[in-house]
Order: sequence, then C-alpha cells, then structure tokens
Amino acid sequence: MKHGKKYVDSAKLIDKTKLYDPSEALATVVKTATAKFDETIELHVKLGVDSRHADQQVRGAIVLPNGTGKNVKVLAICKGEENEKAAKEAGADYIGAEDMAQKIQTENWMDFDVLITTPDCMGIVGRLGKILGPRGLMPNPKAGTVTPDIARAVKEAKAGKIEYRLDKTNIIHCPIGKASFGEAKLSENFDTLMGAIVKAKPAAAKGQYIKSCAVTSTMGPSVRINPAKFSV
Repeated sequence: MKHGKKYVDSAKLIDKTKLYDPSEALATVVKTATAKFDETIELHVKLGVDSRHADQQVRGAIVLPNGTGKNVKVLAICKGEENEKAAKEAGADYIGAEDMAQKIQTENWMDFDVLITTPDCMGIVGRLGKILGPRGLMPNPKAGTVTPDIARAVKEAKAGKIEYRLDKTNIIHCPIGKASFGEAKLSENFDTLMGAIVKAKPAAAKGQYIKSCAVTSTMGPSVRINPAKFSV
C-alpha cells in the first residue's frame, strides 16, 4: 500500500519495534496528526475473548471527562409533554415519536449521531432495526440510550458519552478526542475508557485479556501501547 508524503514523514517519528507507555504514545500520535483539519484520535484494543459467545461479550458506555471534541446531534424519540420538554431542555437536537420514525423510514433521514428513547417507545424504534442496526445507531439499555430518564441520557450524549463494544474480530474501536486536545486531556480520556474496558472483563474470559492496544489519528500511522500495562 502506497502512502502519501505526510504519512511517510509521520511514520518516521514512530519506532515500530517499540511498545510505548500510554502517555508517550499519545504525545507521539499528536505529533503525527499533521492534516489541515483537527484529526480524531482513536483507540483500538484487541481482547482475548470470543465475541461469538454471549458470556464473553464486552460492551458498555462511559462519558469521557473531556468529551470527544465532536458536536453530537441527538435525536430523542419519546412521548408526552413532560418527556419532550425534558429532552429539549437537556439539549436534544430533534424530538418526536411516530413522526421521526416515519421520517427515517420514508426519507432515509439520518442527520443524527445518537438516538435516545424511553422504554415505552421501543415499539416505535424497534421497527427501525434494519435501518439503525447496521449503522450502530440502535438504542440499547446497556448503552444507556433506552431509559426513562431521557434528560440525563441526552446531557451525557452531548457531553461526550461513547459506547464501546467488540466487533466480529474481538476488537474495540473508539474515538478518545481530537489532536488539539493535547497529550494531557487525551490521557484522561484514554485512562477512563481503558479503565472501563478492563473492569468489563467477562468472568468467562481466560488467558491474556488485553492482547494488543494502539492509538492512531485519522490520517496518521498507529502507535502501539504495551498491553502489559493493563494486566488483569
């Protein structure tokens, strides 16, 4: 695979034979983020579990202390004047019920990043599974996006709440901020997310839990982190 000059120059800053400490890795990845836009810094963690087994699933949601740096658009699907008012005051960008579901179904409207709903509206949202599921937008109680406390859920989403979960290759991929955050703020977000992943270790998981760990910027090369730092 052929890379551009900026990528090649950035790669020279990284020792590919080395497993970095987290703070050094984050400081390095910030230096490699040389694009003209504010690149997103992502964390990729391979776990020693098998996602095909229900008792080895790793999934959850946390609020990053410094947010993600992204302006998150929230759709709240709820009924009743009280819930609608609470969602609006909490900062929801779009609010509705049957009307919003219809808009998604008939217009393929997807101008939102997070969908939050109340338990009594899951019948409405459930019909959208085939549309929302493949995009990772289907609300889930474990992620806190199906809840009777819609105001709290909206506030957390706007503040930088992210969901982490395994893909089919047993890897978790999550944004932890922007390059402009700098090493200190990224480290706080990194520690919060890694702490949650370690805490979520399934009882059925055997052997080494954190197999590998790396951070990367949107356009830059990855920096590998020593997984022994997270032995559990």
